[in-house]
Amino acid sequence: METLVESLKNLRVEVKEKVCIITMNRPKALNALNNDTLKELSQIIDIVSEKEEILGIIITGEGKAFVAGADIRQMQNYKSEEGRKYAGYAQSVFNKIEELEKPVIAAVNGYALGGGCELAMSCDIRIASEKAVFGQPEVNLGVIPCFGGTQRLSRLVGTGVAKELIFTGRQVKAEEAKEIGLINKVVLCDVLLEESLKMMNEIIKKAPIAVRYAKVVINKGMDMDLKNALELEKDIAGLTFATRDKQEGMDAFIEKRKPIFKNK
Repeated sequence: METLVESLKNLRVEVKEKVCIITMNRPKALNALNNDTLKELSQIIDIVSEKEEILGIIITGEGKAFVAGADIRQMQNYKSEEGRKYAGYAQSVFNKIEELEKPVIAAVNGYALGGGCELAMSCDIRIASEKAVFGQPEVNLGVIPCFGGTQRLSRLVGTGVAKELIFTGRQVKAEEAKEIGLINKVVLCDVLLEESLKMMNEIIKKAPIAVRYAKVVINKGMDMDLKNALELEKDIAGLTFATRDKQEGMDAFIEKRKPIFKNK
């Protein structure tokens, strides 16, 4: 990982104890997503997924933007198949984040428009600074959200609100984003990363296997009918009962002490 981190041009990566912080680092371009940025993000997610010592990920942006969108200069001359291929690649990277069996928090510090909003929505939890702005303005460019926006936005805020935001391209500030269910929490700009780390540290104190399986069941259950989703929940719960962490957690509860989880 160290070798890759040193070669990154569009991201900055640091590990604080058991949390990996990924900072989108193209501030002059408002952290716009181009092929190179997506490739670096994909590589980092692949590595983090294999690192047992990393239990959580925070994604944020450098400067006044989280990610202000996809790189329009790169896409300007794309024709049909090029646009479709680029959308598919971005979707595959965001799917990796969504499917990563570790919790991911988006710490949204500023503009999260287009691909930036879609990146935030691929994360499990979204914490925004008071200056954050969200939106899917693609119709202003003659295209539609295509990094997952038409699907994830509808699932988060409902189809009616999603259609309004996508059809009009209207941008929403942090407080409204929280009201409609797009984000979880609004905090002061100066403490955004601190608050995101605070929440992540609360999460990673829990049994890592239980958190991981909970994410898997929630994600997979979203696309299943209730009966089959409950069957999945039951089966995965059975797996957690076979872990050492389950025994430690229940023993600690009975003994009135804090559990010490080993991720086993």
